[in-house]
Amino acid sequence: MLIFFAILLLVAGGMGYYFWSRKQARATLLATPLSEHQRAVIEAMVPIVKRLPPDLRDRLQGKVNLFLDQVDFIGCDDLEVTEEMQLSIAAQACILVVNSDMWYDNLTTILIYPNAFKSQQRRHSGYVVTEQEIVRTGESWDRGPVILSWAHSKQGARDDHDGHNVVFHEFAHQIDDLSGGTNGVPLLAEGQTFAEWERVFLTAFEAHVHAVESGRRTVIDPYGAEGHEEFFAVSVEVFFERPQALKHENPEVYEQLSKLFRLDPVAWV
Repeated sequence: MLIFFAILLLVAGGMGYYFWSRKQARATLLATPLSEHQRAVIEAMVPIVKRLPPDLRDRLQGKVNLFLDQVDFIGCDDLEVTEEMQLSIAAQACILVVNSDMWYDNLTTILIYPNAFKSQQRRHSGYVVTEQEIVRTGESWDRGPVILSWAHSKQGARDDHDGHNVVFHEFAHQIDDLSGGTNGVPLLAEGQTFAEWERVFLTAFEAHVHAVESGRRTVIDPYGAEGHEEFFAVSVEVFFERPQALKHENPEVYEQLSKLFRLDPVAWV
């Protein structure tokens, strides 16, 4: 019996040390700045970074370090993954969580294709299941991985005022999934309520669907009419890249996203 308890104590002690060491390693990564070369690559490839306030730009560096330590990047269709690809994607993903406690806890792998790729889409209608092959520029799976077209990820980052960014879009889905399902309702920040989020986003979604069906132009991409989860993701794209337009057209959506991410992109100059 004494031997049994001794083994339990050793196991518990080992587990405690493991979690303590992981916590220390995480803290070290978050506190470590990027190299001058890495910062230059990110600023050249992800120009929105240059609009961040200095304190957020400093915080972004540590989160990029943590992201690069956690995630494996795998090239598909003979694509050779470069440091520039990793830094660009990591920086874009980390902008979303630069000022919050949210993190991509379940993500360990990113697959990168040179261009748009084919994906199987399955639809259910009662007992009938249909499959079709569609072309995508990005895809986010529950608990990972994230799959990206490098051509579109690169262009989305470089044009940071058009409201279209595939990395923001797919990582918005990853954030959405942290609540246990990708349904347009992420884990909310302190001070936010589900009732208010639901009221704002359901109202905005229904208005968006009506506008798209009526053929009217919208600040939020028409693809958002596909479902609540897509409406959330495309709203995130616009929140970061066309914040003034989003705040003007739908101030309540902007306010909810601002609270969620603890960011105010309108104020970035």
